[in-house]
Amino acid sequence: MRSEPIVALFILDENGEGDWRLGGASRWWLHHALSDLKNELEAIGLKLVIHKGPSHEVLKAVLADTGGGAVYWNRRYEPQVIQRDQKIKTALSADGCDVQSFNAALLFEPWEIKNKAGKPFQVFTPYWKHCLFQLRPEPVTVDIKEARGFDHGIRSLAIGELNLLPTINWDHGFYEFWEPTAKSVRERLEVFASVGAADYATMRDRPDCNGTSKLSPFLHWGQIGPREVFAAFERHGTTNQKSARKYLAEIGWREFSYHLLYHFPHLPDEPLREEFAHFPWTLNEEFLGAWQKGATGYPIVDAGMRELWATGWMHNRVRMVVASLLVKHLQIHWREGARWFWDTLVDADLASNTQGWQWTAGCGADASPYFRVFNPILQGKKFDPDGDYVRHWIPEIAHLSTEVIHEPWKVRDKDYPDPIVDHKEGRARALFAYEKLKAMRA
Repeated sequence: MRSEPIVALFILDENGEGDWRLGGASRWWLHHALSDLKNELEAIGLKLVIHKGPSHEVLKAVLADTGGGAVYWNRRYEPQVIQRDQKIKTALSADGCDVQSFNAALLFEPWEIKNKAGKPFQVFTPYWKHCLFQLRPEPVTVDIKEARGFDHGIRSLAIGELNLLPTINWDHGFYEFWEPTAKSVRERLEVFASVGAADYATMRDRPDCNGTSKLSPFLHWGQIGPREVFAAFERHGTTNQKSARKYLAEIGWREFSYHLLYHFPHLPDEPLREEFAHFPWTLNEEFLGAWQKGATGYPIVDAGMRELWATGWMHNRVRMVVASLLVKHLQIHWREGARWFWDTLVDADLASNTQGWQWTAGCGADASPYFRVFNPILQGKKFDPDGDYVRHWIPEIAHLSTEVIHEPWKVRDKDYPDPIVDHKEGRARALFAYEKLKAMRA
């Protein structure tokens, strides 16, 4: 335990992120999360110091200015960030600085969980069963009110000088949908945990209902940790309820994604299943643009893409459907979809985003078979049975009856495109490409 004055320091080091620099939606969230953190620190007499530039250079300058002797941070697990942080530890330690990092983002460190052969898991169910038998560390609590700030003047940028907010007015819907504060997520978690995740087990696939927690961006940005999530359910005695178990397993899926990213750092750019490196992907810019704009002619897909653009978020069931259309019906590389999600999601998380896209494309761990092609018509009818989700996001067909809302091409009275590709044709093309890949391997 150290008792010296502290400097609460945030460094925006975009070069240190490598090829996966913050997307537009992530930058929006970060701006407001930093504002909230600044306010919380000021309420207890601490200042948030903000800098921009290479992390190791900024840290050396701040240490020189303050005479500091220790640097502590919470770990991240993206491959290029790991490399950056290891270099920082080596350099500062050589200067006699006490340098330590800690786990606040995960239940378990990725290197702690191994299968019977001592290797990383590549299938979720045995991975998660193994995790559930481990002794899970409790959340760390710190009485930060007792902390003393560094009293002498120290240079700092204003949050606005980071230029995180968009220069075009595309984020106005975010403000109606999100409050990126620690207070709001604590309240959200308490309500969700107190009812055992409510009807999550049965309603989590319904985009027309408010059946999910929407904790993902708060988890990604560290405004709450997974150990806190488990602790909240335990505090309310709801951990073993059906919906709670299902929900907590989704936290486990997030853990599994980080487990894979740590052990297979090439995943953001290359498939885990090596044979898919030879898959006959195509790139049709017109099709890609229509998908991005929510103009494919498939209502459940277009509703999801418009929800994403307007709010920075998309329902998980719909994420799978829109991804399937892109990589299977349209034969466009999963990386194109991953890049678009990276730029437009407020919860853009390299591990989960990569795992989700590789799962849909059939080339990742525990992946959906490539020959499983989501039918966007049936998916809409099953999970948006009354068409409420589609009507909300596609007003030009909101007047259509429930019978045709997911097949608007059946009526002529509409201002909406026909399907970009016929479902049967798209499915057949996907299966043909898969057979071609198998023939190449034979």
